[in-house]
Amino acid sequence: MIFTEEHEAIRKTVRDFVQKEINPNANEWEKAGTFPIREVFKKLGDLGILGIQKPEAYGGMGLDYSYNLVAAEELGTAQCGGVPLAIGVQTDMCTPALARFGSDEQKKEFLAPAIAGDMVGCIGVSEVGAGSDVAGMKTTARKDGDDYIINGSKMWITNSPQADFICLLANTSDDKPHKNKSLIIVPMKTPGISVSPHLDKLGMRSSETAQVFLDDVRVPQRNRIGAEGTGFMMQMVQFQEERIWGAANVIKALETCIDQTIEYCRSRETFGVPLIDNQVIHFRLAELQTEVEALRALTYQACELHIQGKDVTKLASMAKLKAGRLGREVTDSCLQYWGGMGYMWENPLARAYRDVRLVSIGGGADEIMLGIICKLSGTLPGKRKQ
Repeated sequence: MIFTEEHEAIRKTVRDFVQKEINPNANEWEKAGTFPIREVFKKLGDLGILGIQKPEAYGGMGLDYSYNLVAAEELGTAQCGGVPLAIGVQTDMCTPALARFGSDEQKKEFLAPAIAGDMVGCIGVSEVGAGSDVAGMKTTARKDGDDYIINGSKMWITNSPQADFICLLANTSDDKPHKNKSLIIVPMKTPGISVSPHLDKLGMRSSETAQVFLDDVRVPQRNRIGAEGTGFMMQMVQFQEERIWGAANVIKALETCIDQTIEYCRSRETFGVPLIDNQVIHFRLAELQTEVEALRALTYQACELHIQGKDVTKLASMAKLKAGRLGREVTDSCLQYWGGMGYMWENPLARAYRDVRLVSIGGGADEIMLGIICKLSGTLPGKRKQ
C-alpha cells in the first residue's frame, strides 16, 4: 500500500490526539470503568476523525478506506483498548450501513451528528442466545400502521449507556432467517428502552458495555435503513469494515507490547546478564515482530481490495482471525518475560492481555471466521453418504 502526505497527516493527527487526550487519562478511565465519551468524541469530530471515509455532504472527509485504516492503526497506540473500541463502534460498526444504504433524511438526522461528535451511536446485533449466530437472533419489529413495535433485547452493547441511537438488527417478518431481518435506527430515548448496569468485563474496562432491553418500542418505519428484509445482507457488509478496522487497530498495539518487552528485558538482569541476552528471548521477540508484520500485510491487502470494490469477506475474515490469535500469542509471550511484574493488574502487558482477548470473540468469533474461510475456499466437508 502506498501512503500519501494526506495519509501521514491523518496518522499524525490521530497519534497526537492519543498522546495528548487518551494516554494521560487511560489509567484513571480504566479504574473508573468509563471515560467522558461525549467530550472525547466531540474533539475527534472537530478533527474530522469520526468521518474520514464518510460522505462530504454529511460532514465527512469523503476519503477512501485506506485513510480510515491508518487512523485505526494509530488508535492502537492508546494505553488501553476500551477507548479505541468505543471510537471504532462509532466509525466502523454502527454507521457504515447508514452511510452506504441510508436515506438522505436518515443521514441528516443521525449520520451527520455522529460524524460531528454530537451524537453517540451503538450497534445492536448480539443477543444472549445469538452472538456470532446472527441468523438466530430473536428481537422482533412488527408493523403497526406507519410504525414498528420492537420487542427483545441486545447483549454486550458497547457505548449503549451513553448512546443517542442504536443501529438495531431485528426480525421484521417470518421469512427465512437471512431474509427476514432489517436494520432500524432507534433513538435511545424512545419510551420502552432500558439499559442494564454496566457489564463487568474481563478487559476493555474503560468502555461502557451493557444489555439493552426493548419493550414495545415504537419507531417510525422511515427509520429502517433500505428495503425491508435486507438487514442481514447490510450487516454482513458492515461486518467487513468492522473486521478490517479491528485487525488494523491491533497492529500497533502489539508492536507496542513487543517494544515495551524489549526495553524491560534490556533493563532486567538475571544471573548477572540482561534478559535480552538470552537467545530464546530475543529470537522469540524477532519471531513475534515478523508475525505482526505479516498481519499488517494481510490487513493492507484486504483494505486495498475493499477500496477497489472487491468482495473482501474472505480476506477480512482471515485478518480478523489472525489478529485475534496473534494478539493472544504476543501478549501471552511478552507477559511471560516480565515474570511476576507481568502478573500485576496495572502492568501494561497485563492490560493488553485482557483487552486483546475480545478480538477473537467480538465481531464474529474465531470459529465463525474459520467457517467463512472454509466456505469461500471450498474446503467444507461434503455430506456423508447414507
